[in-house]
Amino acid sequence: MSRGPDAETLLRRALEAQAEAAGCPVSLVESDWNRWASATFTGARHLLKLAAPPSPALDAWIARLPEAELRLRGHLVADLAVEHVRRAADRVTVSLEVLTVEEGR
Repeated sequence: MSRGPDAETLLRRALEAQAEAAGCPVSLVESDWNRWASATFTGARHLLKLAAPPSPALDAWIARLPEAELRLRGHLVADLAVEHVRRAADRVTVSLEVLTVEEGR
């Protein structure tokens, strides 16, 4: 039986949808993740790099990201940090670190 999309796919889709709704579509440049577990939780640490053309809408979206509420079926976003923003004349690249926790099954 399929469990559905993994946390990485759900996270990417949620970020892309949220950026689109904010008027600043982004594209995924790089993505990596590592599973982690504690005595209480299991989840993953995600490193993502997104890119988009520069715009005031993008700047506002980036500023709101750490407080954003991302809904991922079967997972919770425990933390989202904007690690780095690189600006060029025609492109802004945003590096994110996101911790997800699997919801209890």
